[in-house]
Amino acid sequence: MPKNPVNQGDDIAGFVHAVGSNVTEFKPGDRVAAFHEMLHPGGSYAEYAVSPAHTTFHIPKKTTFEEAATIPLAAMTSAIGMHVRLGLPDVWKPAKKPIPLVIYGAGSAVGAFALQLAKKSNIHPLICVAGRAQEFVKQFLEPEKGDTIVDYRNGDEAVVKGLKDALKGEKLYYAFDAVSEHGSYQNIVKVLEPNGQITLVLPGKKYQEIPATVTKSTTQVGSAHSNASDFAYVYFRLFSRGLKDGWFKPHPHEVIPGGLGGIQKGLENLRDGKASAVKYVYRIEDTEGIQKSSL
Repeated sequence: MPKNPVNQGDDIAGFVHAVGSNVTEFKPGDRVAAFHEMLHPGGSYAEYAVSPAHTTFHIPKKTTFEEAATIPLAAMTSAIGMHVRLGLPDVWKPAKKPIPLVIYGAGSAVGAFALQLAKKSNIHPLICVAGRAQEFVKQFLEPEKGDTIVDYRNGDEAVVKGLKDALKGEKLYYAFDAVSEHGSYQNIVKVLEPNGQITLVLPGKKYQEIPATVTKSTTQVGSAHSNASDFAYVYFRLFSRGLKDGWFKPHPHEVIPGGLGGIQKGLENLRDGKASAVKYVYRIEDTEGIQKSSL
């Protein structure tokens, strides 16, 4: 056990209860979602959670708390990976020419949010590697711009061939690996240009199979609370506007019964590979012994 146990849970959605003395854009009663600072007290596995103002954002009335809870950590991971680590065009300055991009694990929450941001940034063709979640991924694609799906279940050789076929002779300089294991980045680098860029999501790995000439980075969402805090401030507010305007959508979710009592079930489902294109959400007020909110 850690020497300094902390309450976990980094995706928050609920009503503002109180704000700090320097907070200007939120007030008690506001409906918000937020990204809690990882490994710090005040996580969302409790009736009250704490987040910095810059990683908190308003949610429109049409967005439920359950939907909003799917967004903060995964969507910010996507935004940092796409626009900070890979340096791809931001949504307010869309690309003016084709930029082939591989998103490996496009059906995952991180992959799907990356797909939405890429589409809004006019980044095409989008070459999406997915399995069971292909029908979910298709809704975001524009085939007329070359977007396509490669099925990873056909094996590594078929994936590499599929990536090459999807490029249609174009060179690949950018890849977002939202899986970063099970052969994902090994397959990507067989297609990626020697001076290309790849960002990965699992920290602590050496990724030795990636050639030294390739610019590799690890997308760590915790940077939203440190050296990417200004970026996070802007993009969390962009998510709010995107939800209102309809171009940005929450990830599909499933509410696990029992509130905090259901966390074990959700972890077992993840371990057993039962989750596909879904985020598990817990309603704290459904936890046995907790009084339901009157708000």
